[in-house]
This record gives sequence, C-alpha cells and structure tokens, in this order.
Amino acid sequence: MENTQILSLDIQENGVAVVQLHRPEARNALNLELRKALSDTFQQLSQDDAVRVIMITGGEKVFAAGADIKDFTTATTAQMYLRHTEQYWQSLVDCPKPIIAAVNGYALGGGCELAMHADIIIAGQSAKFGQPEVKLGLMPGAGGTQRLLRAIGKFKTMLLVLSGKFITAQEASQMGLVSEVVEDENTIPYALELAQTIASLSPIAVQQIKEVTNLGQDQSLQGALALERKAFQILFDTKDQKEGVNAFFEKRPAQYTGE
Repeated sequence: MENTQILSLDIQENGVAVVQLHRPEARNALNLELRKALSDTFQQLSQDDAVRVIMITGGEKVFAAGADIKDFTTATTAQMYLRHTEQYWQSLVDCPKPIIAAVNGYALGGGCELAMHADIIIAGQSAKFGQPEVKLGLMPGAGGTQRLLRAIGKFKTMLLVLSGKFITAQEASQMGLVSEVVEDENTIPYALELAQTIASLSPIAVQQIKEVTNLGQDQSLQGALALERKAFQILFDTKDQKEGVNAFFEKRPAQYTGE
C-alpha cells in the first residue's frame, strides 16, 4: 500500500486498485494538493498492466464534501485560470480502466463531480449528492453542469445546479445519477466485490466496452453503432476471446490474460 498524508493507494493481487481520499479534518475537501495527488495516482494506474479496475472512496463517513473553500477566499480570475485545474481531472477522463466510486456521506460540489468521473457509482443509503456552488455566488467548474446534464437530463440538472439543493442516494438513483444503493456498511465491500468481478473478465473487452460507451454517447446513433460494431469485430482477433469461448464449452472458469 502506498500512502501520502491525503491519499492512500492499495493495489491488490486480484487486479483491483483501491484509491482512498484521506483529509478527514476537511471532510475530504478537494484542495489543490489532493487533486494533484489524484491526478498523479490515476496516471500511474492507467499505465500499470497489473491493474484492471480502480475503486475510489472517501471511506465510511464521507466521500468528498466539495472543493476547499479556503482556496476561493482571495483568488482572482487570472489566478484561477492560470491554475489550469482541468489538467488534474483529465487523468481520470483518460483512464482506460473502469472506475467505481463507492460513496458514503457527502458527495458535494467537486465531490459530486469526482464521483461523476467514475463509470459506476455505488452509494450508501445515507449518501447525499449536490452541486451547491450557486450558494457561494459560483457555479460548478469541473463538469457539474455538463456531466450531470448527460446523466439525468436538463430539467433535473437545472433543479440541482440552480437551487444548490442536496438529494439523497435514493433520489439520485431514481434520477439515474447512481448505479446502485446499498446499506452504508456494505458500500465499500460491495463496490470491491463488483470491482473483483470486473477484474476477472477480459481487460481488452472491458476497456473496449468503456471506450465505446463513453465515445458513443456524444455521437449520432448511426455513428455510435458503427463504432460499437468495429470494436466488437476487433475483439475476435484476441486470445481472450478464444479463451472465453473455449472456457464456456469446457465448462470451466476463463483465464484472461489481456492479450
């Protein structure tokens, strides 16, 4: 396990990497140092062939309560621009491996935006989601308007970003913002179990599924279907595909190597 004061990384033998935010005194608020650490960690994991799935969590109590508001007290427009904080989020966007967010407690502002960078969100029953930036005279700045729009549609997005209201895990599930809601004590174990299941599958197929799904959502239906068809055909030239079919007929677990 690798640790910094604000983030821990545990790469397990089963191909699952667990990233945990650790700023309990600030409810895991995403200051610049933590965002840099997240960026560096995801760049590392993207290039590590031993890692097949990444789970990110804030622990049992809170996921991330937003940006660190102390950073906003004296910042000017020029200073905010010159920080180029978008570069720290890009390593999550570019990560080819599935990302599962295990959310307990607050996922607000930047914390909600961080969760939305995942491919699957598992939420504990007590989780709260929201984009409250408008209450500070601001607006979301790391995808809160655009990723939310693509996840839950215009009218639910407008409700959340214009009012700054918080929603429960159950409400988020009904809107389509989270994948599943579980008991709080099961959030991390269930997310880990799901990560292990995905890690046991063909990493080539899994990464193709993620790439095609993400690219296709902003294309025309015909273009996205063509993209899917080509990726489907490409997989027939992999050893994993042959192993999967042979294992099915031989009634044994498949052993996928990522080739």
